Amino acid sequence: MHRTPTAAEIDRAANLLRAGGLVAIPTETVYGLGANALDAEAVARIYAVKRRPPTSPLIVHVDSIEMAQSLVAAWPEDAALLARKFWPGPLTIVLPKTSAIPTIVTAGLPSVGLRMPAHPVALALIRAAGVPLAAPSANRFTELSPTTADHVRRSLDGDVDFILDGGPCAVGIESTVLSLLEPQPVLLRPGCISRHDLESVIGPIDAASNPTAGAHPAPGMHARHYSPRTSLFLISNGELPEKGRGIYLQHTRPPSRRHISTIKMPSASADYGAALYSKLHEADEANLDWIAVDLPPNTPEWEAVQDRLRRAASNE
Repeated sequence: MHRTPTAAEIDRAANLLRAGGLVAIPTETVYGLGANALDAEAVARIYAVKRRPPTSPLIVHVDSIEMAQSLVAAWPEDAALLARKFWPGPLTIVLPKTSAIPTIVTAGLPSVGLRMPAHPVALALIRAAGVPLAAPSANRFTELSPTTADHVRRSLDGDVDFILDGGPCAVGIESTVLSLLEPQPVLLRPGCISRHDLESVIGPIDAASNPTAGAHPAPGMHARHYSPRTSLFLISNGELPEKGRGIYLQHTRPPSRRHISTIKMPSASADYGAALYSKLHEADEANLDWIAVDLPPNTPEWEAVQDRLRRAASNE
């Protein structure tokens, strides 16, 4: 259910952030583990708590286009067009950074990913703190992303100074990440703002190549990511594992075995994305031998969901 934090809770969270603390914050995508993006020591705590490798940069959250512009060395026309169209919203724009952003935030890269979240609590918190917030997902690295405050508590409780509960996240999967560093924009991570949505505003976009050594150009590019503790299998014909106790996330195809616990997933891609992590958390909590997912179609509107599922099932 929707929950609105009190003004006192937002003030407490803002004071903690200004003092170098870590606060779990609601956004429309997933819950973020927030710290003052201008405080290198606070950001180092994010990496330590998440057990995140230093090669994975963090996204910086702002409350206005003006705050975003103050953190970058260039604000090209494409950035202006995209921000006008999609901010506040689940779009991260990668641009050359200024020295105001510590290198630990960007994994040593000369660029930074910026986003203005479309969540009133997140925006109110950034305004109250008066600083941009570095805020990756509020979970251990590669594990399932949190879409409720309870998910954060189960993953990080005790390692976070405060959890600001704003109810369940509406979008449910991480933001689209687009790099504007090259003459041709590059889609680094798909999200609910689709490739088609972006191209309708700024024209053709290139696909990112898989990173090898060194810092990744965006978060979410590791082969294994967004993973439950339970073994996850992607199923394209309803054929379930023959052994063990499991649960089936059904999209359209019925399962091959009878008397299997089944979670019916939404038919539309946006609704499916909004439900995905919460349903995977639910399945994971059942402590079974496997989770099988009826793979949705491999079509453009399902690109973000396909990306999350394939990384969640990866053994790399």
